[in-house]
Parts: sequence; structure tokens; C-alpha cells
Amino acid sequence: MTRLIIWRHGNTDWNAAGRVQGQTDVPLNDLGREQARSAAPLLAALRPDVVVASDLCRAADTAAALAQLTGHPVRPDARLRERHFGHWQGLALTDAAERFPTEYARWRAGDPDPGAGIEPLDDLGKRVGTALLAAVELADGGTVVVATHGGAARQGVGHLLGWDHDVLRSVGALANCHWTELRRNDVRGWHLRAHNVGPPARPASSEPV
Repeated sequence: MTRLIIWRHGNTDWNAAGRVQGQTDVPLNDLGREQARSAAPLLAALRPDVVVASDLCRAADTAAALAQLTGHPVRPDARLRERHFGHWQGLALTDAAERFPTEYARWRAGDPDPGAGIEPLDDLGKRVGTALLAAVELADGGTVVVATHGGAARQGVGHLLGWDHDVLRSVGALANCHWTELRRNDVRGWHLRAHNVGPPARPASSEPV
């Protein structure tokens, strides 16, 4: 049996301000570093064999808190980056809604390809799903922890489970520094074991941006 833990990074100032991060390399803030330190012992108790992370610093630094406890190096993979949000990156969501009202309405409605240069969800799912499978190959039959981003985690999980967009929209977003657990065996393939697991924390943004 293979266990895959897909872990969202800790909080950033852009999360707190409602700004669209996408693939902009925004660091953790003090709360985000605290969240990573709180979550790391819980994940270390699962005895991970491999730790992989998006190369964006908010995910890589989250993973580093676990690496300090396990001794495993953090293996970077750029395919685990967040969805590229095109012309919205760096904008407050309120500004994106004002400047791109049609695309914003489509995004809010769940359109998988809303425009404004935003990466289509199908492309995101394939990109992240491929990275998750590559991470699993590093410790097939073991426990793999992957630190990534909210939207990336959602679509990567959906890709592995074969869930369409409507199903994924019904699944709650990961809170900062929380994770989803998948398991795979020869009989059932990939299946969901747990979602939005993590330490109690002060409220923080769960928007996948």
C-alpha cells in the first residue's frame, strides 16, 4: 500500500490580504511558519519516506519544517506549482473582479477555462497529477509527503481519483497547512482516506489562489 499526503503550504501575507498569488513566489509570513512548525510533528509521526515540494518558497519552506524532523531532503518539483492565474497574478480579488468582470464571473461559476490567461483546470490537473505520480515512484509502497498549493492540490487529487470538475467543486478547499491523504493498493487503486486534516489554528485564507 502506498500512502500519499498532499499538503498545502502555510499562510502568506497575500493570502491574508486576498491577493492572487498563482505562481508568484510569495514567502510564508509569521503565521505560515508557525503553521508549518505545528503541522510538521503530526506528519513526521506518519514516518514519511520521501518529502517533495513545489519549488515556490511558500511550499518549499513549509516542507523544510518537516525535513528538519525527518532528516529527509526536500525534493523540488516545479510541476507542483500553483495554477497560473495569468493577468490576475498580484491583483486583489476585488480588483480582478472589477477589471475582468466576465472572466471573474466565469471563474466563480467554476468554468474550468475562464480566460484572462488563467491556466485551464484540465492542464493544471494533468501537470500536478503527473508530479504526484513521479513523487510516489520515489517510495512506491511507502509514505510520500508532497507540499504544494490549494488549487494545485485539489486538481492533482482529482486527476488521480478520476473526479470531474463538478465533483471537485463540492469538496472543501484545504486550509493553510492542512492535507489530503490518498492511498493506493492493487485492488482499489487510488482512494481518498482523509481530507483537510491538520492542527488547530487561527483562521486563515483557504482560497486556492
